[in-house]
Amino acid sequence: MSEPDHDCLIIGGGPAGLTAAIYLARFHLDVKLVDAGKSRASLIPCTRNHAGYPDGISGQELIERMKAQAQKYGVSIASGRVTRLDRTEAGFEAQWGEGNTTARSVLIATGVKNRRPSMDEALHDQALADGLIRYCPICDGYEVTDRKVGVIGSDSHGVAEALFLRGYTVDITLIAPDKAMDLRQKDWEKLETFGIRTLDGPCRAVGVDAGTIFVETADGTYRFDSVYPALGSDTHSDLAEMAGAKLSDSGCILVDSHQRTNVPGLYAAGDVVQGLDQISHAMGEGGVAATTIRNDLAKERPLVR
Repeated sequence: MSEPDHDCLIIGGGPAGLTAAIYLARFHLDVKLVDAGKSRASLIPCTRNHAGYPDGISGQELIERMKAQAQKYGVSIASGRVTRLDRTEAGFEAQWGEGNTTARSVLIATGVKNRRPSMDEALHDQALADGLIRYCPICDGYEVTDRKVGVIGSDSHGVAEALFLRGYTVDITLIAPDKAMDLRQKDWEKLETFGIRTLDGPCRAVGVDAGTIFVETADGTYRFDSVYPALGSDTHSDLAEMAGAKLSDSGCILVDSHQRTNVPGLYAAGDVVQGLDQISHAMGEGGVAATTIRNDLAKERPLVR
């Protein structure tokens, strides 16, 4: 039985995966990271919740800095989307594009993907860069304080997001994405209590101008300073399932308090585990996972120099 190529393979180059890579490399382990280049963090125009950056930092710059730090300590980073992850006698084997590798352990940090509202893709990307489309009220609700905000969603999740944002501004409108608003009575009562307006769908963001975004609905076209899609997300947990890991009912990877899955040698961290959508939380899980991986590998074979 041949020796695996690496001590650990990390799949995903967002905050969780890169934090783990830095830790593991500084544990003097051989680390390979494969990244599809789709980290949601890289799309953030400016995050001001990240400690140590009082004036904020773009998600792209943060990711690039973390990559450089990981590579400084010897992490090998490859670009590609891993399409297969199989268990072997010695650990795991992964395949992506033209590449493949084996590893004693694997950390899955593939995150989730936000469901986008109905709008032109180029318009979406520009609106996102300009802060007119926002996906995380926990991260940037402060930036819409006392502004005019639309929330796209017609279920309890949309209501919850609208209520959360009500803590920043009185001017909130909940917009149904594809049909008339259909809510439970208690949700209607909450909206009425806090003065949150509603608009029937279908809706479509149709343009931006002078720092505002225009949304076309069944009742006409409305202007907002920012729009939050509350349409849910899709978890990238297919590789974990392929390798035999158990998932929650919502599709997240189930792990213990040290980021271990039910499969020996397979770990997970970040939004693919819980979907909290916070950089700091993902980084914390990456650190926990890396330390667990190091200690678990040391039980198999003492890590000495």
